[in-house]
Amino acid sequence: MFEFILPDLGEGIAEGEILKWHVEEGGTVVEDEPLVDIETDKAAVTIPAPRGGKVAALKGKVGDILNVGDVAVVIDDGSGDAAAVEEAAAEKTFAEPDAPVAAAAAPVAAAPAAQPGVRRPVPAAPATRRLARQLKIDINVVTGTGPGGRVTPDDVHRFAGQGGAPTPPAAVAPASHTPAREIRDDGAFAEFAAHASSTIPFLEIEPMPDFSADGPVEVEPLRSIRRKVARKMVTSMALVPHVAHMDDADVTELEAFRRREKDRRAGGSGEKLTLLAFVIKAITAGLKAAPSFNASLDPFREELIYKKYYNIGFAADTGRGLVVPVVHGTNNKSIVQIADEIADKAGRAREGQLPPDEMRGGTFTITNVGPLGGTALLPTINYPEVAILGMGKVQEKPVVRDGEIVIRKILPLTLAFDHRVADGADAARFVGELVRQLSDPNLLLLET
Repeated sequence: MFEFILPDLGEGIAEGEILKWHVEEGGTVVEDEPLVDIETDKAAVTIPAPRGGKVAALKGKVGDILNVGDVAVVIDDGSGDAAAVEEAAAEKTFAEPDAPVAAAAAPVAAAPAAQPGVRRPVPAAPATRRLARQLKIDINVVTGTGPGGRVTPDDVHRFAGQGGAPTPPAAVAPASHTPAREIRDDGAFAEFAAHASSTIPFLEIEPMPDFSADGPVEVEPLRSIRRKVARKMVTSMALVPHVAHMDDADVTELEAFRRREKDRRAGGSGEKLTLLAFVIKAITAGLKAAPSFNASLDPFREELIYKKYYNIGFAADTGRGLVVPVVHGTNNKSIVQIADEIADKAGRAREGQLPPDEMRGGTFTITNVGPLGGTALLPTINYPEVAILGMGKVQEKPVVRDGEIVIRKILPLTLAFDHRVADGADAARFVGELVRQLSDPNLLLLET
C-alpha cells in the first residue's frame, strides 16, 4: 500500500486546490500518467502518478484544499493486503478547506476530535507541522482554532503545555446597540481583530454584516490565485508609502514603426510585436540609469538592495486571477525576443500552465490596461519591488506642436513608486527619459 504525499510545489507554496482528478476510486492508475490537477496561488499544475496500481482512496474531492505533506491518494501497488485497502478507504475523511462563514451570528465550531485508531489529516501550514514534529506531537490529534479548523502554531504550543486540545477563542460579542442580524462573527475574526488593533493605532476592524438579511447572496471562497493577489496587495499597501507620477508619451512614430514590422514579420518571429515589448526595453534602459527603481528595501535591516540584473514582470489577466510572468534578462534580449516571450508566457499563464519559476525573480513590473480601455490607472507596487509602471490606452489626441494643433497617438503612463526609496524628482527624471525613448524608435533600436 502506497500513500502519495502532496509534494513541495515550489517556493512559498503551502497548499493547493483540487481542480480535477484523472482517476477514480477502485480504478487503476499507470505510473507517470496524470493523477490530479492542483491549482496553487501561482498556477495550475498536473501531478503525475508516482507509481501504478489500484486506487484505494482519494483524500479529497474537487474544490478541497490539500496542504503540502498531506496524503493525496492511496494506491494499492501490491505491497499491502485487502484489509489494508479497506482501512485506507475508511480514512478518506479530509478536513474541509476554509469555508464561508455562516450567515448566522455564531462562532465557528472547533474541528472534530480525532477518532481512536483513525489518522485524521488536518489542515496546517508546513511550518506548523514542522513545529509539531519538533515537539513530538501528533498534529492530527490537535484541535485547530484557525479558519476552517486549521491548526495554528499557538494550538500546537497550547496542546504541548496542557496535554490536551485547546479551547477555541471566543467570538467578539456585538455591541448592545448593534442588531444581531448585522454581525457575521467567528473566533478567527476575534483573534485577527484583536491582534490588528493592538499593533496599529486607531485601527478598529468590524465584522462583516449579514448581507443575506437584505436579499439573496452568493458566497464564494477566496482561494488560490485570487487569495494570493489579496495578500500581496494588502501587504504592499500596508507597508509601502505609495506615490504616483504621471506623464504622456507621444508614440505616433513608434506605433507606425511597430505596425510595419508586425506586418512584415507575419507568420514568423516577432509577429506578435506589441507595444509592451518596446516599453519593457525602454524601462530596462531607464533602470540602468536609475538603479533605485530596480531595488528592494529591507525594513528590518534598514538596507537598500540594488539588483544588477533586469527581470521585468508584466501583469496578465488569466480569468482566475492576476499573475505576473517575468521576462528574465531583458538587458540581453532584443525587442523581438521579448515580444515572443511575452506572447508565449501570457498564453501559458491564461491556460494555467506557467510554472512558478517563470513568475519569480522580478525586479520591476508593468501593468497594461490599455487593451481593456481606460485613460489611466493607479497601480499597486508588486512588493518587494519598489516601483510599477501602469500603461493606459493609446488614443489619438489633439496636441500643440510648433504652434499648431496636430493629432498624435498618446500613451498615458503612471509610475507608482516607494517614497522611502525615491523622491518625486527621481520619478520625474525616470519617466521623462522613458517618454523620450518611446517618442523616438531610433533611440530604442540603439538599446537593442
